[in-house]
Amino acid sequence: MRDGAAAADSAADTDLVDAAQAILGDLVAGGAALGWVDPPSKPEIAALLAKVSAASRAGDGALRLAYSGDRLLGLGYWLRYERPTHRPNADLEKLAIASDAQGMGVGRLLTAALVDSAREAGVEVLTLDARGDNENALHLYRTLGFREYGRLPGFVAVGERRYDKVFYMLDFRA
Repeated sequence: MRDGAAAADSAADTDLVDAAQAILGDLVAGGAALGWVDPPSKPEIAALLAKVSAASRAGDGALRLAYSGDRLLGLGYWLRYERPTHRPNADLEKLAIASDAQGMGVGRLLTAALVDSAREAGVEVLTLDARGDNENALHLYRTLGFREYGRLPGFVAVGERRYDKVFYMLDFRA
């Protein structure tokens, strides 16, 4: 696992942007639940990585990258909530593993690294949401201690299809 803030800082590292866009684009094209309907563009990914990198430098987020040698296998990040009343808490916003690396434990390692970094940063409650049909991700989160705290039926729209939006939390205060 690597801290991705430094990599994302180096002039919007084109290799990282390219690799992240390839992973995210492939997953979204295959129907993955990552918040996009169409695969994100390289400028979108560059802007996202810059935003997360800036938050990480300020202590308000963390970007983690999973590599095998020089090949990016996955990425994930969390960000603190912006509202002053919510600042003690953060949201795990994206976790993406290359299709051919899924089922190898990369997602578990990456999520655990993000959980550890949130705990070390003093986050009180780490939240996330996932699409209700993403059973593999939901199972992973439960095994790492997250618990469901809510569900919005049919909230996520992908064309004519509707999916539940499921909310999970990991409370570090307990």
